[in-house]
Amino acid sequence: MSGENQVKHVAVVGGGLVGSLNACFFAKRKYKVDLYEMRDDIRTMEIVKGRSINLALSCRGREALKHVGLEDEVLKTAIPMRARMIHDLDGTCHPIPYGKSDQFINSVDRRLLNEVLLTAAEKNPQVTCHFNHKLLKCDFNTGELTFLTKEGKEVKNKVDLIVGNDGAFSAIRRQMMKDTLLDYNQEYIPHGYMELTIPATPSNDFAMGVNYLHIWPRNEFMMIALPNLDKSYTLTLFMPFENFNQIKTEDDVMDFFRRMFPDSIPLIGEKFLKEIYQSSKALPMVSIKCSPYHVKDKVVIMGDAAHAMVPFYGQGMNCGFEDCIVLNDMLDKHSDDLELALKAYTEHRNPDAKAIVDLAMYNYVEMRKSVNSKMFLLRKKIDNMLHWIFPNSWVPLYTMVSFSRERYHLCIAKRQQQDKVLSSFIQVGVVSLMVGGFLLVRRLNQTTDIVTNLQGRIQSLLDRLHL
Repeated sequence: MSGENQVKHVAVVGGGLVGSLNACFFAKRKYKVDLYEMRDDIRTMEIVKGRSINLALSCRGREALKHVGLEDEVLKTAIPMRARMIHDLDGTCHPIPYGKSDQFINSVDRRLLNEVLLTAAEKNPQVTCHFNHKLLKCDFNTGELTFLTKEGKEVKNKVDLIVGNDGAFSAIRRQMMKDTLLDYNQEYIPHGYMELTIPATPSNDFAMGVNYLHIWPRNEFMMIALPNLDKSYTLTLFMPFENFNQIKTEDDVMDFFRRMFPDSIPLIGEKFLKEIYQSSKALPMVSIKCSPYHVKDKVVIMGDAAHAMVPFYGQGMNCGFEDCIVLNDMLDKHSDDLELALKAYTEHRNPDAKAIVDLAMYNYVEMRKSVNSKMFLLRKKIDNMLHWIFPNSWVPLYTMVSFSRERYHLCIAKRQQQDKVLSSFIQVGVVSLMVGGFLLVRRLNQTTDIVTNLQGRIQSLLDRLHL
């Protein structure tokens, strides 16, 4: 906590998940907080347009919620998912556990979570929420912000710190790009997504096994389903836009699903499938990296504003929530000196954010393609076996990312080391087989040429392994 008598004043721009959680963190530090959101109060809206209705909450996100006393409340309405359930083309299913029996991710309702966070923030007397306030401009020298209200009135505020939690198309980041030397990279992938629905059964039950993240991997595209509290599933089809564009009529829809996802048709309902597909639109996915995340002691960007990622590792929200922990730690470490804390935050967080952005892209290939591979499944089994034998020194990549707070870039580094070890094991196994063949050949008194050839191949492998 700050040793200064003056209370710091913070403007959090963006009242979504990370922004509302950040308001709770700053309130806990006894800062004065003004939270600004461009949209209406989500708690008063009948229908909320926008992104997916459910998310996967794992260790990093849970830890952030725990910091502000909200973990238990959120988990009351979460649905545990203990494994991936793979749906093969012929309709057979097989699970791939995420880890040990006590390791699982949680399907949470985006809107409900946002409402919980906003209500928790407002319970603090030092937090004031301002809805329907669109940011027009901000001054990084003075800390002054100008907003436009729903009624067309301009409103100004001057603060000690501006926090950009305003999403992938952040107005704060856009201002930083104009005023500072900000490195920025944005990439739209050639795949889009479309949300469909598997409704509850007529008896108001789940239509599939509930404690799974269901995946229909089809190499170049895939479909996933997460369970909802109302017994439905949110079904998301990820596919190249080129494929989406080829499906134009109801007959095209049914032909595509009969070929690629036949077991999903009775779950969705043929009539409902035609209606919802034809009324939906494939939406783009963007990946964003930038640096630095701050300007002097006046502004910092976090969450999607700093590191938007494709959704395939389920870490977008979890990473954004962990941002709040990291900034809070830096404020502790530097006794609320904003200039030192923001600089330290950028230096500490940037390599991890860039790492998880890359990992998210990699996991799309794993989910839609690799899970069909026997070598991938073998690697999973070897990973789990070695983790069981050496629980502290051998941890699978997914376990490190989803069930620990190991820094993201270190997760990648450790995975690369494990890959080298496994490659050596495989090569040693090949050597062993070749040695056995060599001894067998000698025993059978085969020709000298064969023996010499085997000796040369064995020595070549040993040289490569530095043995």
